[in-house]
Amino acid sequence: MFKSTLILGAAAIAIGFATAPSIAQDWTADPTYGSTNLQTGFRPDPYQFNLTAGGSIDVSQSLGGSCAGFVADAPDFDLYFEAGSSLPLAISVAANADTTLVINGPDGRWYCDDDSGDGLNPSIVFNNPESGLYDIWVGTYGNTMAPATLSVSELTSY
Repeated sequence: MFKSTLILGAAAIAIGFATAPSIAQDWTADPTYGSTNLQTGFRPDPYQFNLTAGGSIDVSQSLGGSCAGFVADAPDFDLYFEAGSSLPLAISVAANADTTLVINGPDGRWYCDDDSGDGLNPSIVFNNPESGLYDIWVGTYGNTMAPATLSVSELTSY
């Protein structure tokens, strides 16, 4: 009796671990493609940076909610932003592939988008951006890699 109770308890624990969601993206890791410091009124606007979108982590499983696509473990890019006006902050991606965007904002919250930009490209607009670190992942909707351009603007989303 004791053995079967112990086995059932171990099985319940194993099932709990197997189904519990976990955040696989490591926002503390160094960004793969670089970082920049921008403050309100930055020039040129948009600030643009080329990178490769995609990865092996399915954010629909790791973050859930409206998050979609496949990203890398480490952020692709870190944006250190100093807010100082009422201008919005738009972070967008342009690519020939179906891309997605995942951002860990200065408030510690996760923001995701799939197709709010032009065509199949993502864009996230912070209407009242906070100062601080924006960890940015650029993913692909399919588990592929694709060249992409990351754009940061206070004037428009792309």
